[in-house]
Parts: sequence; structure tokens; C-alpha cells
Amino acid sequence: MGTLISFKRPDGQEAKGYLAKAAKADAPGVVVIQEWWGLQDQIKGMADRFALAGFNALAPDLYKGTVVPYHDTDAAGREMNSLDFMDATTQTVRGAAQYLARNSAKVGLTGFCLGGAVTIIGATKIDELSAGVVFYGIPPEQAAKPADVKIPLQAHFANKDDWCTPALVDGFEAAMKAAGKSLELYRYDAEHAFVNEQRMTVHDRTAAELAWGRATAFFHKHLG
Repeated sequence: MGTLISFKRPDGQEAKGYLAKAAKADAPGVVVIQEWWGLQDQIKGMADRFALAGFNALAPDLYKGTVVPYHDTDAAGREMNSLDFMDATTQTVRGAAQYLARNSAKVGLTGFCLGGAVTIIGATKIDELSAGVVFYGIPPEQAAKPADVKIPLQAHFANKDDWCTPALVDGFEAAMKAAGKSLELYRYDAEHAFVNEQRMTVHDRTAAELAWGRATAFFHKHLG
């Protein structure tokens, strides 16, 4: 459904991404951020789904062409650890938001795993955003303090997650509440990455569809 495009970052550099357009000309926008595997076909598929749900969706390629096979967690870890999260968020992701904002009244940000952490950083750093939906990712507090979040957030976490652990989620929820920030938080009796239907060992269709319905309703409410 979508196409690979180039777009400009605020610093003038070129970035690439996968764009899926809604049928409506003036549709709101959603920036979709990859897992630690890179811009996998599954993430492109999520952009396609957002387009079918009525949003222009752009998934920027934060790894600049590198896509890690699902079995190679060591390589995925290396790619994620070598990513400059601040540059990726304030330049590449913000550039994607600005690209969508040219044709859209409002733009949201969502991401999975690594992309969930980027979504929270973006919620503190990117002025073009109106809402964010986080899937099982939380950045270190020095990267993004809950008190600095500027937009309403919805968040989806897994109770059997050994990376974004329930204790980490509880701490994030408490800090958001203490800061008086808008947060809709949902927990699922599922594994990390439960939305990814290409990873059958962790995919939970019931939880994924419930989270998807909540996410699209949230974006329609806040973006139009």
C-alpha cells in the first residue's frame, strides 16, 4: 500500500521512511516508530493499517537501511545501543512529524519497544505532536522526564515483559501521575512485543487487537 520516501530533517539532512496514505486528503498524521529490529515489514504493515484506519502514516527508518533478522537479538542490541536516541527523535522523528503536518491538522506519534521509548522522548521534545501512544518501551528518566511530557499519552504494557518490566511501568505511571500528566495506561497478560504478528512466540492476537482498537480510538479523539 505504502511507498518509500525521502523527507527533510530540521537540520536539513535527508531521512527515509515508509509512507502510507489514508483515502481522505486532509487526514491526520501518525508517525510510527520501529522496534529494535529496524524498519521491518511488520512496521510497514502497521503504517498500512493506520492508513486504512484514516491516518496518513510515516514510519521513519532510524537505522538507515539496516534491518535485523528476528532471531539475531545480539545484532538488534548493537543497532539499538549505537543509535543516538536524541538525534533520532529531535531530527529524524521530528522531520517525519513536520512532513505529515504539512497536510494534516494534527500529528500523533506511536512506537513499539525501542519505538515506545522514542515516543516518550518525542512527547517531551517535539512541538508538532498532539498525542502519543506507547507500546512497551520506556526511556531512562534522564532522556525524558514525565514532568516534561507535553501531550496526552496512551500506553500499552505486557505483564510478562522482562525488558520493560512491570516495576518500571509502575514507576513511570506514578511519575506521570505525580506530575499531573494525562496518561491512559493498559496492562496485558502477555509477553513483550505481543503486537508483532510476525513473531509467533510472543504474539497475542486478543491483546494486540484490543490495544489496536484503543490506540486508533485515542488518536481519532485527539487528532480528529
